[in-house]
Amino acid sequence: MPTAHRVVIVAFPGVELLDVTGPAEVFSVASRVAGTGHPGYRVEIATADGGTIDTSSGVRLLADLRLDEVTGRVDTLLVSGAVTHPDGGGAEAVIDPVVTEWLRSAAPRAGRTGSVCAGAHILAAAGLLDGLTATTHWLTTAQLAAAHPDVTVDPDPIFIRAGRLWTCAGVTSGMDMALAMVADDHGHALALATARMMVMYVKRSGGQSQFSVPLSVREPSGDRIDELRQWITEHPGENLSAEALAERVNLSPRHFARLFARRTGTTPAAYVESARVESARRLLEETDASLPQVAADSGLGSVKTLHRRFQRRLGTTPAEYRRRFR
Repeated sequence: MPTAHRVVIVAFPGVELLDVTGPAEVFSVASRVAGTGHPGYRVEIATADGGTIDTSSGVRLLADLRLDEVTGRVDTLLVSGAVTHPDGGGAEAVIDPVVTEWLRSAAPRAGRTGSVCAGAHILAAAGLLDGLTATTHWLTTAQLAAAHPDVTVDPDPIFIRAGRLWTCAGVTSGMDMALAMVADDHGHALALATARMMVMYVKRSGGQSQFSVPLSVREPSGDRIDELRQWITEHPGENLSAEALAERVNLSPRHFARLFARRTGTTPAAYVESARVESARRLLEETDASLPQVAADSGLGSVKTLHRRFQRRLGTTPAEYRRRFR
C-alpha cells in the first residue's frame, strides 16, 4: 500500500474552525475520490498540549497530538489563523507565541508549509516569509505589511505560492489552496473530481481576487484614507490618478502614496484597479450592459483593457464571467 501524504494542521485556542476543517475535508475527500490503492492523505491536528481547544465559533476541536510529538516526515504543514475585533469594527490577527516558536524549527523539516487566513501572520512572525510575496485576509493585510516590511504583501489573490511556502486569504480560500495542493500532488483531474464531489461551484485559481473591494472599506469614520477608499468604490469612472487622489485629501502625491500603502497594504494604483474590476464584476452580474458600456462605466475605458484586467485578475473573460455568475 503506498504511503499516505501526511498533512499536519496546527491549531490553537480561538482559531477559526473552517481554517482547520476546510482544508482537512478537501484532503479527506481527495483520498476517497482517489480510491484504494492510491496514497491519499492522512490528516492530523496538532496543538500545544494535544488536548481540546475552543474555536472562535465555540465548537471544540480535539487534537491528535501535541506539537512536540510532531516528529518524522511531514509532507504538508498548515498553520490555521484567528482574528480578534478589539474595537468592535476592526480586526487584528492573533499571533500565538507557542506556535510561532515551534514553527521556527518545524517548518524547515516539512515538505511544504502553508497558512490559512490570518495564519500568515504567524508564519511571518516566525521569519518564514521574509523576502517572499504573501497574502492573508483582506482585513489584516495592512497589519501584516506594517509589522513585516521584509514581506511583500499582496492583498488581492486568494492564495499565493512562493516556492515551498503557501499563503491564502479568508477562511474559505483555504479550501481553494488545498485543492491546488491536491492538483500539485496528484494532477488536475483528481483536484477537479474532488471539487465536484464537494459541490464547490468553481475551482478558483490563486490569481482570482478576494471578493470584494467594497467589503474592505469600513463605514466612514472621519479617517481621510477610509473615506477616500469609499469614494473610489462609488466613483470608478472619475479621474483616479495618484495625483488626483492626493489632491482630494490635500496631501502631496509622495506623502499620500506612503500613507495609503501603510494604511491599506497596497498602492493607490493597485487599489483603484481592484475597485474598477469589482465595479465591472457587479455590472456584468446585475445588468445587461454591453461590454463597451461596462468598460466605460467601471472606469476601465476600453473593452481591450476590460479583457486584460479580467484575464489577469480573475483568469477568465468578461463574457465567460457573466455566463457563470449571472
